[in-house]
Amino acid sequence: MSHAEDHQGTRRDFLYYATAGAGVVVTGAAVWPLVNQMNPSADVLALASIRVDVSAVDPGTQITVLWQGKPVFIRARTEDEIAEARAVDVSDLPDQDAYNDNLGDAPATDENRALSEDGVWLVQMGVCTHLGCVPLGDGAGDFGGWFCPCHGSHYDTSGRIRRGPAPRNLQVPVASFVDETTIQLG
Repeated sequence: MSHAEDHQGTRRDFLYYATAGAGVVVTGAAVWPLVNQMNPSADVLALASIRVDVSAVDPGTQITVLWQGKPVFIRARTEDEIAEARAVDVSDLPDQDAYNDNLGDAPATDENRALSEDGVWLVQMGVCTHLGCVPLGDGAGDFGGWFCPCHGSHYDTSGRIRRGPAPRNLQVPVASFVDETTIQLG
């Protein structure tokens, strides 16, 4: 083998590597916009976490806020509502999971669904788990909680499904108190 043939092999290897490198760069440039479009938009990122002032919410009333394009019910429950919710035996419920994003897997006791230790504050997604309708609140339905008029799902004062076609309890989102009168969602 002569020196010229060895030099030719090196040149050929360089051309292979240069072509492969250019192909990778061109493929990456073509694929990146497709991958980048799956990132959340600016308006979604802005709603990733919101703070809600609950100082004007009296016991027995609720407010509905929009978070990530979905309604969220924030209710200050009365002592009677709390007592009624805590008197329910979890084994009697159609769905026995709490669906509380703050806890993970937990039974659907009222203590596992309420935001505050005393049980006054209840924060949950306002979307019926049957077909995504928005249930009516303020003591609607047969169990004093929420009622979905679209298909007849009844939720109790803790947001647990009690009767109707809905398969699950209302979802409890990630939420926490920032101070005595402010709840942060997300």
